[in-house]
Amino acid sequence: MFVLLSKVLPLLIYPLGLVCWVFLLGLLTIRTRPRATAIALSLAVAYLWLSSTTPVMYAIVGSLERQYRPTELPEADAIVLLGGATRPAIEPRAEVDLRDESDRIVRAAQLYRDGKSPFIVASGGRLKWGTDPLPVEASEAYDMARILQLLGVPETSIILEPNSRNTYENAVFVQPILEERNINRILLVTSAMHMPRSLLIFQKLGIEAIAAPTDFIAVPSQDSRTLKDNLAQQLIDALPQASNLALTTRAMKEYVGLVVYRLKGWL
Repeated sequence: MFVLLSKVLPLLIYPLGLVCWVFLLGLLTIRTRPRATAIALSLAVAYLWLSSTTPVMYAIVGSLERQYRPTELPEADAIVLLGGATRPAIEPRAEVDLRDESDRIVRAAQLYRDGKSPFIVASGGRLKWGTDPLPVEASEAYDMARILQLLGVPETSIILEPNSRNTYENAVFVQPILEERNINRILLVTSAMHMPRSLLIFQKLGIEAIAAPTDFIAVPSQDSRTLKDNLAQQLIDALPQASNLALTTRAMKEYVGLVVYRLKGWL
C-alpha cells in the first residue's frame, strides 16, 4: 500500500496535478468567492508557468545534480545499476525500449569495460497491480541485463535483483546479494538527479557505496546563462515548455522522496 500511495499522492502537489485541483475547486467557488478564487487561480497559473521555464527548471535540477560530480572512480567489488531506464517489450514494441535515463546502463557497461569491477548488479522490478508475482523475465533488471549484454558485458558478470519497486527496495533487496557474495564496496550508478537520495539509502544500510552519477541535465553551458545571451533566447527560456515541466516535476519528486524517506527513517 505504501508503494502505491507513494506513487499516487505526490502527483497532487506536483505543478500539473496541483493546478488541476485548484481549477476544479475554482469551478465550485467562483460564484460564492470570486475574489479568493481569482487569486488562487492566478497563483496556480504562475506556479505552473514558472515550473515550465528553463531557468527555474535548471535551478531545481541543478541543485540535485551539483551534489555529486563525475570523478575518477576507484575499483570496487561490484557495480550496482538502478532501474528506471527501460520500457518493457510489449506490443507493438519489438524489443526493450530505452528511456531518457538509459545513460545509466551505458555508464555501468563503461565502468565494467574499464575494469572498475567484475560484476554488475542490475536492480529493478516493476510495479504490479495483481497479487501474482511477476516472473523474472518481466522485471526491469532482466531488460537491463539484455541491454548490458548487447554492450559487451557477459551474462556471467551480471547479477539480477528483479523484485524492487522503489529506490528503498533497490537498496534493501541488493544488500543480501552483496552479503552473500562478500561484496563490500560498490559503485552506485544512477541518474545524477536521483543520486542524492539513492546514495543516502545505501549508506544508511551500512553499504560502502561510491557515487557514479550519469544522465546530467543541468550542464554548465546551459546552467550559466546570463543577460549577455541574446534576447530571443531569453524569451524562449522564459516561456513555458512541457519538457521543462517534466524535468521540474522529476526533480520535485526527488525532494519529496528525501522528505518522506527521512520521515520513514530510511535516510
